[in-house]
Amino acid sequence: MANGIGGSSAEVELAGLAPWPDRAAPISPAERQARMDKARALMDGLGLDAILVGAGASLRYFTGVAWNATERLVALMLPRQGSPFMICPRFELGSLEASLQVPVEIRLWEEHEDPSALVAAAGFKSLALDPAIAFGVASAIGRAAPDLKVMDGTAVIDGCRMTKSPAELALMAQAKAMTLEVHRRAARILAPGITTTAVRRFIDQAHRALGADDGSSFCAVQFGVASAYPHGLPGEQSLMVDDLVLIDTGCKVQGYNSDITRTYVFGTPSPEHRRIWEIEKRAQAAAFAAVRPGVPCEEIDAVARRVLEAEGLGPDYALPGLPHRTGHGIGLSIHEAPYLVRGDRTPLAPGMCFSNEPMIVLPETFGIRLEDHFHVTETGAAWFTEPQQSLEAPFGDQ
Repeated sequence: MANGIGGSSAEVELAGLAPWPDRAAPISPAERQARMDKARALMDGLGLDAILVGAGASLRYFTGVAWNATERLVALMLPRQGSPFMICPRFELGSLEASLQVPVEIRLWEEHEDPSALVAAAGFKSLALDPAIAFGVASAIGRAAPDLKVMDGTAVIDGCRMTKSPAELALMAQAKAMTLEVHRRAARILAPGITTTAVRRFIDQAHRALGADDGSSFCAVQFGVASAYPHGLPGEQSLMVDDLVLIDTGCKVQGYNSDITRTYVFGTPSPEHRRIWEIEKRAQAAAFAAVRPGVPCEEIDAVARRVLEAEGLGPDYALPGLPHRTGHGIGLSIHEAPYLVRGDRTPLAPGMCFSNEPMIVLPETFGIRLEDHFHVTETGAAWFTEPQQSLEAPFGDQ
């Protein structure tokens, strides 16, 4: 093979990797405090007394605590006025103190106690809930504080998280650059008979070698007809000459996500491969070119679909064509608001970050997805990673 596809091995490619040399700075305590201040301003506009932020991406956003939600309530109570506090099981106190990156009071509960009592004891009249909080937590709060007005906190959470700061953009840029390098090296290890499992294993090892948080945050490797299914098919596949290869993977850097897809052929592309790849390329480029502050998110999706429909694909979600939205927001969650999809009328604003992936599916034949990410600027959009320039040489001349 040539043009950076095949000709090497996993051992050789891993030996050439080292921890990323130009690492982005972590989010500062001052920035986390500014995030809380913004949340307070949003609560003020909505007439809310406080918001409860559960373990997960939003808790990490405000406090730096990178814990996932479990059946035990760990949460930040952020009042519109007054000091924030954490609710946490007593036996987790040491771990929480070591993880917190902002100064907050900690209110503890024992294993036999109901932590909702700590929510009720705060005495608020209205409380917004992080939309990621489990229904069971909301129900328990309702029982503990029946007079408390409990509301959806989505407007506060998304209002803070959907526009990224320069520090966040730098962390995301690093994650995406690392994943693109992994993509380059994954293409080089391809050989007849290699399995999807072996490629996924290499991609995880390569992300770890570069210093990603926990290796690959996800990885989809699809050969041939499996590429016609946006998230692949179950079971293992083995690569054959002239198979189309679709690899979609990402990693995290200090919690911030990458998510890049490359599609190319291990061998000689067919005329239909070339035709669909070129349409996909034009749809992705058209979506990018349409980005301007103030443009509704749904318009970017519409622009990409118009390119496809002009070529006889679709319309709407009909196949052959684009079966899903054109893109999703990205940050501490791999998919987060807002979305490039019909019905999302959120105006684009500087600092918003999106995938751009108007995939084309030919049922039971193959699919082409080119996925890169951009952030909105004052005048348009800027790529985090340069899109794939050709089908034959997916990573340029090598």
